[in-house]
Amino acid sequence: MCTSFTYVNQDFYFGRNLDLDCGFGEEVVITPRQYPFLFRHKETIAHHYAMIGMATVIDNTPLYAEAVNEKGLGMAGLQFSQNAVYFPYKEDQDNIASFEIIPWILSQCETVKQARQLLERINVLDIAFKDSVPNSPLHWILADKDQSIVIESVQEGLKIYDNPFGVLTNNPPFDFHCLNMQQYLNLTKSYPENRLNKNIDLKPYAVGMGAIGLPGDASSVSRFVKTAFLKHNLYSDGTESDNVQQFFRVLHQVAMVKGSVMTAENKMDYTLYSCCINATKGIYYYTTHENSTIQKINIQDHNLAGTKLVQFPLNRQSVIF
Repeated sequence: MCTSFTYVNQDFYFGRNLDLDCGFGEEVVITPRQYPFLFRHKETIAHHYAMIGMATVIDNTPLYAEAVNEKGLGMAGLQFSQNAVYFPYKEDQDNIASFEIIPWILSQCETVKQARQLLERINVLDIAFKDSVPNSPLHWILADKDQSIVIESVQEGLKIYDNPFGVLTNNPPFDFHCLNMQQYLNLTKSYPENRLNKNIDLKPYAVGMGAIGLPGDASSVSRFVKTAFLKHNLYSDGTESDNVQQFFRVLHQVAMVKGSVMTAENKMDYTLYSCCINATKGIYYYTTHENSTIQKINIQDHNLAGTKLVQFPLNRQSVIF
């Protein structure tokens, strides 16, 4: 269970909540330009765009949950159980495993437009990273400052959707989310007026009543609607501080409080971390379940021409003043 969205105000911001019932060894990882990306059925990419994001590093391979490259292109994988379908090897296509898609795209592309050309040739390969690391059923949001798309590998093949909302959560498929949004045409941030009957003296008894009907539960469909409403109505003065804080306020509105959502296995599903990436400048901000203080890592503070991964264990130490 996850929520991701994009935001543009002076700079371009990209981020997400990651919701699971346990951690996965996550840490912030910078992959510099000269660190080779090895692919199972494609040639190694030895020289590429640098990127920063949240990953678990296994066998010297950064398995990114989300990342942004130095050109400002961002990509995140979100849970897509019951709908994701990966395929056997196909001779006439680029066979890319699901865990390889983020580095495959971000290492080579500066824009969504360029990425579309690669995506037209991709077959999402049904192989696991290793026996102890099985495939995760995912779909992906890919965005730059100008546009956003959703990528879904389903039974019919690879589908690519324009994403005018700049939002993605989990299954059902993206076209359902688009259809569902049509039920919320009347939501407004404005102070409501009486449209029921002008002959009856009806007045709001509180502010915020223009958004009555905005869902607040933790389901993927409800989180999509709420995130879209908040994103498209939030106000920021355009400074970095206000942009980042407002971004996190939206994420925290759709975060999962530990203990409030249980899985089918009776485990607690909760927000492990939230992140906001200034994709224009390459600054990665995050909070964790244990520590709500916003932490900051700037890709530009590190040697992007290097040959070694730069890894940052998460600061989970809570400080209460």
